[in-house]
Amino acid sequence: MIHTELHIKSIPVEQEIWQLLQEVKDPEVPVLSIIDLGIVRDITIKDEKIIITITPTYSGCPAMDVISMDIRLKLIEKGFRNVFIQQQLSPAWTTDWMTEEGKAKLKAFGITPPNPKQQFCSSEMFREEAIECPRCNSYHTELISQFSSTACKAMYRCLECKEAFDYFKCH
Repeated sequence: MIHTELHIKSIPVEQEIWQLLQEVKDPEVPVLSIIDLGIVRDITIKDEKIIITITPTYSGCPAMDVISMDIRLKLIEKGFRNVFIQQQLSPAWTTDWMTEEGKAKLKAFGITPPNPKQQFCSSEMFREEAIECPRCNSYHTELISQFSSTACKAMYRCLECKEAFDYFKCH
């Protein structure tokens, strides 16, 4: 098939690929793997092809081309050939797909992870959402901008420790 003897004797190929994808980092938040983010939807091995289905965190996410290339390079580096990456837009990605480990990594990195449940559904009410400071854990924070270093994050300021921080928005 498409793998070497080393791959055959260790663990099933699909499981090995899931483990390898833990090493592929999000280029915008390099503390997270694409598995932590929950963007890998499926791995299919058909004939001699490996098909990996990914869902962007939002439509038009500029990091998807880099992520696709990094997936290919990681698998080629480990001896896998005929790797195909396809994007799936529906169902749309949600922060519910992020792993708990990924959310903990975000907080340790200084980015507040998405709240466990979005408190408000309309953008007008978004300003009222209680967001925890990743540094001092205070909820006494204020929205500075609905967009931060990337479109999927908002910029907040803690009114206790006075630090500005990113918040990975729910969606």
